[in-house]
Amino acid sequence: MKRWIAIILVVLVVCGIIYYNKTSKKQPGEAASGGRGGAPSGQAGGGRAGGGGPTAVNVYVVTSQNLKDEVVATGSLLASEQVDIYPEISGRIVQLNIQEGRAVKQGTLLVKLYDGDLQAQLLKLRSLEENNRRIEERNKQLLQRGGISQQEYDIIVTNLKGTLADIEVTKAALRRTEIQAPFSGTIGLRNVSLGAVVSPNTLIARLQQTNSMKLDFSVPEKYSPSVKVGSVISFQVDGLDKTFNGSVYAIEPGVEEATRNLRIRARVANNSSSLRPGTFAKVSLVINNSQALVVPSQSVIPQTRGSQVVVIENGKAVFKDVKIGLRNASVVEITQGLQKGDTVATTGLIFLRPEAPVKVAKVDLLTGQKQPEQGSAAGNSASMN
Repeated sequence: MKRWIAIILVVLVVCGIIYYNKTSKKQPGEAASGGRGGAPSGQAGGGRAGGGGPTAVNVYVVTSQNLKDEVVATGSLLASEQVDIYPEISGRIVQLNIQEGRAVKQGTLLVKLYDGDLQAQLLKLRSLEENNRRIEERNKQLLQRGGISQQEYDIIVTNLKGTLADIEVTKAALRRTEIQAPFSGTIGLRNVSLGAVVSPNTLIARLQQTNSMKLDFSVPEKYSPSVKVGSVISFQVDGLDKTFNGSVYAIEPGVEEATRNLRIRARVANNSSSLRPGTFAKVSLVINNSQALVVPSQSVIPQTRGSQVVVIENGKAVFKDVKIGLRNASVVEITQGLQKGDTVATTGLIFLRPEAPVKVAKVDLLTGQKQPEQGSAAGNSASMN
């Protein structure tokens, strides 16, 4: 009994499956007719309105422009002249003429050390010099009369010269007790006081000349052929909302091996005393400034082995190979492949194909550029529509 029940259930399931398959399939021709909600077959690919018409693009008329290529570097300001003041000998300071932060002139006495012992020694040597001169004069007369030999006279002259040499040595020692300003400048903070005993290792103060300053900076070695003595630089420093100028006056002969940079030194005027030695500076050096044919950056199409632009000629797109030179944020220099007055596409480049029809939607201008004359721009636009 159970066996028959199982057979009947299997038959019912098979019949249900067959019935479902027949009722769920679409009748032939329904897909082709599109049913009730489908679009008509004639509109499946979109209308042809505009499909084969010219592509609207913006264009730029090639012109020459003053194009600058500059490199930005970091540098440090240095005093035009700078010296750390140390005494040459040990001694006690008996005179201190240092006013911190004040200007001093060349030759001004800054520090005087005790020299009493040297002054006494100098007096003694001067007395000995006078005595030796008198002896030399008497013996010179005796030599002329034959009273003494030439050898005896030479010994007396040697003693006189030795005394004179000792006097010069003492004078030199006396000069070392005085420290004078080697050049005009501004004295810094002093590290000693009157009466202090100093030695050659004691830093007394620092003297700097800041009315004219030096600016040291470095540029990559690839720019070395373009950097020359006399090149003008501009720079800015933190804390001052002003751009300063300078002129290159010295260039290191060789490139630094560790960094592959070329060290450059410029001269900077500091008449207002607003610049200080040791200040960090952001330097801009113009290495090329000339007239060149330029196009907007977006009009250049990079290629595997070069670059291309789309030139509009007689209302059609013509792809031309070009060579590019300098480049900045907005324009690219074209060194070969274009002429002044050519019209290049700046938009819609991905939709253009060689010899495709094109119409001009707008003539783009660079920043600060004037509208092209009616004759050239309008005429090109008319021929391209």
